[in-house]
Amino acid sequence: MPLYMDIHNLPEGTTAEDVAKAHAKDMETQRKYGVEYTKYWVNEKAGKVFCLVHAPNAEAAQCVHREAHGLAAAKLIEIQPELVEGFLGGVETNSAGAVVLPDARADARDPGIRTVLFTDVVNSTTLTQSLGDEAALAILGVHDVIVRDALSALGGREVKHTGDGIMASFVSAAGAVRCAIQVQRELARHAQANPDRQLKVRVGAAAGEPVEQHNDLFGTTVQLASRLCGHAQPEQILVSNVIAELCLGKGLLFEDLGEVTLKGFGHPVRAHAAAWKQAAM
Repeated sequence: MPLYMDIHNLPEGTTAEDVAKAHAKDMETQRKYGVEYTKYWVNEKAGKVFCLVHAPNAEAAQCVHREAHGLAAAKLIEIQPELVEGFLGGVETNSAGAVVLPDARADARDPGIRTVLFTDVVNSTTLTQSLGDEAALAILGVHDVIVRDALSALGGREVKHTGDGIMASFVSAAGAVRCAIQVQRELARHAQANPDRQLKVRVGAAAGEPVEQHNDLFGTTVQLASRLCGHAQPEQILVSNVIAELCLGKGLLFEDLGEVTLKGFGHPVRAHAAAWKQAAM
């Protein structure tokens, strides 16, 4: 049976307890429609609720919400089964079904999914061989400054430098895409001003719930973002289907590339290219 993640906008004044009661009503109604709501998590700061649900189709999942409490999801995204661990793998729930943070109180809610972004400097080894170590490092330094400025401006957190790029995380999927767009635009300006020192970068991003340990991130979401980055063409921004769905209505443009085959993933993954030359910031 298909697996979906639905996303609700919390009405003003709604508490976590209200969400727990609504989830309980879903549980009472779901059998009628052949649906199984399993887990949910609340991002009170962003005013969002995310639910994980098995359903024969999206409409059946919405029918449960409408009949149980009238609060239909704003978005409903089908999730590929092999990516489930990237969203909710290994986490526990409290008695109400809410996801709880590791080492947190039993009533603590997970703040929601994050977007992981990778940049990768194209042909970095060739740059070193053709320009020499010092000149190549200077050009790579341009990448670092541009990416870090974009992270600072758009709410990103640098996780680590990978040698040929930077890994970062965002609370906002749209913020991550806008960051990638700013990076590509600034690099294009740099190329115009320095035609003999051009620098091309590919970017990949995916959204989910990565595992955090020692200020680093791990898990399927991270692997997917990295593979999308590796699959991207120079100057391209490739994102997962979940990110494209989360960015609906945000003024961002994507080209649906269909399913792509990525190393380490048992099934093709749907990918989208962010149109950074046209998108409004």
